[in-house]
Amino acid sequence: MDFQQFINTFTAPTCVISVEKLPDGGYGKIRIVTGNKTYIDSIEHAGNGPQMLTDKFIPNSEYQTYFTKDLNFEDFCYKSAVLKQPQHSYVHPERYDFWFNLFSLPLESDDEKLAYCTYTHEVTQNPSTGQLMNLSYETISEVLTACFKLKSSDDFNTAMDEVIHRIREICDAKYCCIMLMNEQNRTCSLLGQAFSETADFHTNDNWMHEDFYSVAESWSSVIDGSNCLIIKNSYDWNYIKEKNKAWYDDLIFSGVESMVLFPLKTNGNLLGYIWATNFNTENAGHIKETLELSTFFIASEISNHQLFDRLRFLSTMDSLTGVMNRNEMNNRVDQLAGNKDYSDKSIGIVFTDLNGLKQTNDLNGHLAGDILLKEASSMLKKLFPRDEIYRAGGDEFMVLSIGTTPEELDLKISELNKQIEKSQTVSFAIGSCFDKSSSNILSAMTRADKKMYENKKSFYEEHPEKKRWNQEEK
Repeated sequence: MDFQQFINTFTAPTCVISVEKLPDGGYGKIRIVTGNKTYIDSIEHAGNGPQMLTDKFIPNSEYQTYFTKDLNFEDFCYKSAVLKQPQHSYVHPERYDFWFNLFSLPLESDDEKLAYCTYTHEVTQNPSTGQLMNLSYETISEVLTACFKLKSSDDFNTAMDEVIHRIREICDAKYCCIMLMNEQNRTCSLLGQAFSETADFHTNDNWMHEDFYSVAESWSSVIDGSNCLIIKNSYDWNYIKEKNKAWYDDLIFSGVESMVLFPLKTNGNLLGYIWATNFNTENAGHIKETLELSTFFIASEISNHQLFDRLRFLSTMDSLTGVMNRNEMNNRVDQLAGNKDYSDKSIGIVFTDLNGLKQTNDLNGHLAGDILLKEASSMLKKLFPRDEIYRAGGDEFMVLSIGTTPEELDLKISELNKQIEKSQTVSFAIGSCFDKSSSNILSAMTRADKKMYENKKSFYEEHPEKKRWNQEEK
């Protein structure tokens, strides 16, 4: 067949791909044999279009001459050229800021060692709703079901749990999870996970060890600009082995035989991954098509939830000290005061007033005062790690301990006094109160506050030289 004459009849950018057939049924090198003028111009005169690794088209060159190795592209060509299955895909490779509408048709070959197919692409900068919806009924149904679960539930975690269980079923995988990555803290966490009934292993947050972020961070280089990673045969595993030997060894050791890995991104920011292992490789095409679309909605929902959490954090936390603010303290007090549901739970209240804050501000400036407040809050957080800590005022903190005992409260206050004696900067006036019922929080706060001021008065009686710095304090 005269390939050049044939593809010249195409108006869209089109080339002919050759796939080397191996005796074991696999494939070897994939080459771009020739292209029509529109296709060659898309490489040599890209303009505002996708930029290739080279701006010179060389007939019969390996495809890696133009863009980096991509297992999804290779699978697309293999199915069309070797398996004689017409292909269509609508994708957004991470290496480009473009959407690709891809078509491929198998071609006859006179060479037993080579198989051929056409490869046509249409490129747009923005996604086409029509193309996204031009999928199989089965795929659309699965995606809409996932979206409905995400939007109809008031409980974000429950909704995500349902979605990840359904994704595991779609993949027919032994294990599936949504894993989030926190770039600032360099930590990974599981948002949801699901196991098949025959799964012979389990995982939990302990699996996300301290160094796991570094492992997950390396996945981007393995995906290398594509939109996902699907490992289903020995050829794919060799690719992993070449790209990331340490990760390859870990996967093999863990009994992973096949794997689907989709990044969750929004506005170019990586949120985490959907990860499925030991899945039904015969259904890889449907799995890829379904998750390519589902991940957009899942990532968007995660991003919105994280934004909501961030806004809530900003509205409830004191930005300087990292403890909860007075507004959140008032809300908590309103929740407990007179509430019969909390009447059987004991409560411990500790009021602390930071001595010498005004003196520090006057002598060394407000930056030094801010540092002192941070040191004070750090001391409280260390000694009351499971209790609620609020910044009640400029130099005043309140600790709320639900379900404590008088002995536990006294022990913590004793330890606080020891830390104050050791510290050369932090000094607190302290007042505390224990009550058997959390619903009596208002009276407990009044008693603790009174004791704190008595303690502060005693402090200045013992240190009269500091009185002049207290004239404008409480």
